[in-house]
Amino acid sequence: MKWLLLLLVVCGAVPLQEGFTTNVSARPQVVNIGSVFTFNSLIGRVIKVAMETAIEDVNANPSVLNNTKLRIIMHDTKFNGFMSIMEPLRFMESETVAIIGPQRSSSARVVSHVATELKIPILSFTATDPTMSLLQFPYFIRTSQNDLFQMAAIADIVHFYGWREVIAIYGDDDYGQNGVAALGDKLAEKRCRISYKAALPPEPTKENITNMLIKVALSESRIIVVHASFIWGLEVFNVAQYLGMMSTGYVWIATNWLSTIIDTDFPLPMDTMNNIQGVIALRLHTPNSVMKKNFVQRWRKLTHVGLSTYGLYAYDTVWLLAHAIEDFFQRGGNVSFSRNPIISELRGGNLHLDALKVFDGGNMFLESILQVDRIGLTGRMKFTKDRNLVNPAFDVLNVIGTGYRTIGYWCNHLGLSVMPPDEQRNTSFSGQKLHSVVWPGQTTQNPRGWVFSNNGRHLRIGVPNRNRFEEVISVKSNGIITGFCVDVFVAALSLLPYAVPFELVAFGNGHDNPSNSELVRLITAGVYDAGVGDITIITERTKMADFTQPYVESGLVVVAPVRKLGSSAMAFLRPFTPQMWLIAAASFLIVGAVIWFLEHKQNDEFRGPPRRQVMTTFWFSFSTLFFSHRETTITNLGRIVLLIWLFVVLIINSSYTASLTSILTVHQLSSPIKGIETLETNNDPIGYPQGSFVRDYLVHELGIHESRLVPLQTPEEYDKALRDWPGKGGVAAVVDERAYIELFLSNRCEFGIVGQEFTKNGWGFAFPRNSPLAVDVSTAILQLSENGDLQRIRDKWLLRKACSLQGAEIEVDRLELKSFWGLFVACGLACVLALAVYIVLMIRQFGRRCPEEADGAIRRRSSPSARIHSFLSFVKEKEEDAKARSSRERQLETI
Repeated sequence: MKWLLLLLVVCGAVPLQEGFTTNVSARPQVVNIGSVFTFNSLIGRVIKVAMETAIEDVNANPSVLNNTKLRIIMHDTKFNGFMSIMEPLRFMESETVAIIGPQRSSSARVVSHVATELKIPILSFTATDPTMSLLQFPYFIRTSQNDLFQMAAIADIVHFYGWREVIAIYGDDDYGQNGVAALGDKLAEKRCRISYKAALPPEPTKENITNMLIKVALSESRIIVVHASFIWGLEVFNVAQYLGMMSTGYVWIATNWLSTIIDTDFPLPMDTMNNIQGVIALRLHTPNSVMKKNFVQRWRKLTHVGLSTYGLYAYDTVWLLAHAIEDFFQRGGNVSFSRNPIISELRGGNLHLDALKVFDGGNMFLESILQVDRIGLTGRMKFTKDRNLVNPAFDVLNVIGTGYRTIGYWCNHLGLSVMPPDEQRNTSFSGQKLHSVVWPGQTTQNPRGWVFSNNGRHLRIGVPNRNRFEEVISVKSNGIITGFCVDVFVAALSLLPYAVPFELVAFGNGHDNPSNSELVRLITAGVYDAGVGDITIITERTKMADFTQPYVESGLVVVAPVRKLGSSAMAFLRPFTPQMWLIAAASFLIVGAVIWFLEHKQNDEFRGPPRRQVMTTFWFSFSTLFFSHRETTITNLGRIVLLIWLFVVLIINSSYTASLTSILTVHQLSSPIKGIETLETNNDPIGYPQGSFVRDYLVHELGIHESRLVPLQTPEEYDKALRDWPGKGGVAAVVDERAYIELFLSNRCEFGIVGQEFTKNGWGFAFPRNSPLAVDVSTAILQLSENGDLQRIRDKWLLRKACSLQGAEIEVDRLELKSFWGLFVACGLACVLALAVYIVLMIRQFGRRCPEEADGAIRRRSSPSARIHSFLSFVKEKEEDAKARSSRERQLETI
């Protein structure tokens, strides 16, 4: 009975009762999967053979599906987008557990909506649209690499060669639009951008392509990325060759569609190969495993069609489904379908939508697919959390001759490298990125990547029209613009390896000094193509435009009226401030008194009548200034204090000598304004150049009130304002850039630069953001500096006969106490410690040598003054006399 019951269950004659349920479902004899693609397309010819071979290998291996046969039903969409949508719906009417396809991203997007409702997984290795996300299409699974990684590889290539802008040519459909959008995002991460998006109809004509390429040829960028279809991609290069756009200077980067054509139809006709010489193409990377090599040899026996990477992914996709189906059955899954209540309401009509069935085990089967982890022809087949295959990588190819050469590889984690990705994972190689490339025009020199747009328009160069310092910029009445800045700009352009058509346009009315910040803003707005002049590079302006290498270093300085200091009878007092003189003199006296106190008891040279002792102390103190003191110190404490004091005297003497030498040998200029610090602390008016950034710097950075600032335009106004002084409506000082102040002071000896330069700025030429011309002009400026031409131009315009006092120095600051307070403190501490130690020693000696006298004195006189008087008498007494007196008293006491 048991064997009979088991036989009935297996044959399906009776169902399993509730008590006999099991975790392993009854396996069907055949599992159906569907596939929709165009049989006669470039990819279709490859994937049809690959999937048939995969089905044959799966069914020939009993360990995979345990004798369950896998059957694939293929429908031809015949290059028709509508058929790409309808054919998958036909599979959904039958018991099909998964669908491979459709071939296009736009069709896959529509079919995935239906598949989500019917819980039938859609697997595609050709629909690489990066916007098809997990959240929107949970039943869509991409079994090849996402286009997002391909665009990241292109962005790395562009950044590697230092290019900033590219032109994108693409089909105006989901595949093209979303791919180029991803390219723009990846380029932005590298601070690059797409300067022009050249969209073509999904099925463009030759006329469409020609018109588009003519617009591309008129653009500045020469880096062209072609994200095209297999159908019309080669026609783009055919027309480009006809228009002369496959010549030197152009860079063409093709996505993996071009490598697929070359691999599938190899060898291509010579005319086609000539059209794509020098092109860089990407190809999905597949490791050179033994499994792949065996399959390639087997492929050559199966068909004459070349094997592309899509064929490898098609083969692996079938095997992926086979392993997922096996896991599905192992987990107790059952292939059964039911009707959707919502779809059932659509019963009736000729469309028969109610025939669409829901796969009951769709959720479990989807999980089984996503959990597959196997090694296939394309490498490891495993999905990440966002359902992309692990380890995305691409080969970077260079089309040369009748084929191509692999110049490097790209992987998601390590970027570009000449080592294959599977070898990179085992090493820490970070050397060469790519091998040399043969570019269009048969050149190996890396193209610059851009040219001036061929539209006949000259670059409009804005030049500030000022009415001051014509040596820097001068706009003549006839419109001719000359000056130092113009000569530097013209010299830099002459060093460029290409011609730059330009015209100088005056900015401003010539009466009021225009704002350079406004000029930079107009460059950003497109009114001017560049700015040439005394444009200081500051933070605010760098946020709006790109600047070249500075060609003039010019920080802010303060100019004020100065007077020449001549020699006088009291010049020897100028090195020190009065406070310093006072402290130094007091220190001499204090140290002399300390030495006298320490030496008085034992040293005869510091004893004698009071008048003699006072004179000795004074003489000893001040003679140490010249190290000519004759008195010797015999106590250790006195020697220590004297040693420290002599070191202090040495430092003070050396500093005084150096300062006095400078005062007497160098012309000195004196001014009540010592620098920007003086202007910050007082309330005097300050002059500044009208239209300059100086005003904002003084107000916002230094906190000077606006009411104190007086705008000035011409050098004559500078002169008058400084001469009038604040008392007559003038200014105490003028703040301007050093380059201007040096010109101003060249013939005005009564003024001078006071204080230090308190900013570090420079003049540069301004260009729009990401302008490649800014980089080239910067390089040219460096060349001008290295070969001496920049200095010669500067000498021509800015070098003037110096004023007779131009080499004079502003009055040297007197040496203040703050420069020496450490020395005085150290010497004072030494004196205090020496006195403390000496007093302690005296007290001990007083108690040890005169104990009876001390006790008797305490008994007879208890007043503090008497005790202090007795102690002072002991201290004053000479050491030998005290010892002799003590000896006599002991002898008398003995007698």
